[in-house]
This record gives sequence, C-alpha cells and structure tokens, in this order.
Amino acid sequence: MSDPVTTSLAPPKRYRIGEIAQHTGLSRQTLHNYTRWGLIREVGWTPGGHRLYDETVFERLARVMTLRPSHSVEQIRQLLKAG
Repeated sequence: MSDPVTTSLAPPKRYRIGEIAQHTGLSRQTLHNYTRWGLIREVGWTPGGHRLYDETVFERLARVMTLRPSHSVEQIRQLLKAG
C-alpha cells in the first residue's frame, strides 16, 4: 500500500501532444488545430517549447470527437463552454 502523503505530493501527469496523439489516434496537426481553435487547452510548456496537457484533455477530446460529425467548430466551442 502506498503512503498517502507521498502520493498526494506527486506532481500531476502532463502529456505532450505526441502522447495524446498516440492514445487517441488523432494526428498532431488535428490536436494543434483543436488547441488553436480553443477546443482543448494546454496547461503549460516544456523548457524546449512543447505544449503540455493534463488528464482532462482526454475527456474533452472524447466530447469533441462525439460532437464533431454534426457540429461546427464554433458550435462545439459553445457547447464546451456551457458545460
């Protein structure tokens, strides 16, 4: 069993765009576009200038991929803002 103090102090996992692409099957370009369009958000940058995302990006991408076939980017953005 892990020590709860040590576990709670662990930094949250951050994902590079390539890792997200590998897990989701989306291309890096699509993920860059989704970031540029405000559908997903980076939570930071590496010292080398690479975007970093947290775990919430996967749930958000699942929503985007569900909405994408029948909604415009602007409609998706509004739906994501609404909750």
